[in-house]
Amino acid sequence: MQRIRIRFSRGEGLKFISHLDIMRLWQRALQRAGIPLAYTEGFSPHPRISLAAPLAVGVTSQSEFMDVFCDKWVSPHSFTAAVSQQLPPGIEISQVHMIAPTLPSLQSQVSHAEYEVEAETDKDQPAVKAALASLLSLEQLPWHHQRDTGTRNYDLRALIDDLWLVSWRRGHCTIGMSLRCDSSGSGRPEQVAAALDFSHPTAIRRTKLILKTS
Repeated sequence: MQRIRIRFSRGEGLKFISHLDIMRLWQRALQRAGIPLAYTEGFSPHPRISLAAPLAVGVTSQSEFMDVFCDKWVSPHSFTAAVSQQLPPGIEISQVHMIAPTLPSLQSQVSHAEYEVEAETDKDQPAVKAALASLLSLEQLPWHHQRDTGTRNYDLRALIDDLWLVSWRRGHCTIGMSLRCDSSGSGRPEQVAAALDFSHPTAIRRTKLILKTS
């Protein structure tokens, strides 16, 4: 059995597509490309493909990871050439390489995600930097999030690894964020923006996924 790891970008045209629909999109593209997918066993077999971390609706990404298991060998070059022809505008493969099938699941290897968040602001550049430093200086930041199952209360500060100012111009700034993204919790960039008093980001990009093995 072969395990292929793909790195790809997801642009503006697909930022409102749900995680489930993205999985369906990839499955159809792989099948149309003739990739010899390996399937799970059991009553309802499905292709063994997995994404590293779901991308929130409305967010673009420069670096997503996906693992694909094949029951026959496919060269990375052939894989890229065949699958790229079946992908819609907005998804672009940037790297394909083989990894050991016995490695832990891709999802379990994700540790952090980095984002760039664009927002309108009436703060000047020193004030924006001061707001970032102030949040980072906190030991805790109690937060709550309303879900279908009820209100979830947690410490937002524990999910923030680092914050920095990417760019600033009058009325607008871009904030860099390194947020925890693992089985114990995942930071949400729009919530961090709200904590910084940037309640309505104009754009959010995931620029990097950091794996424990990288």
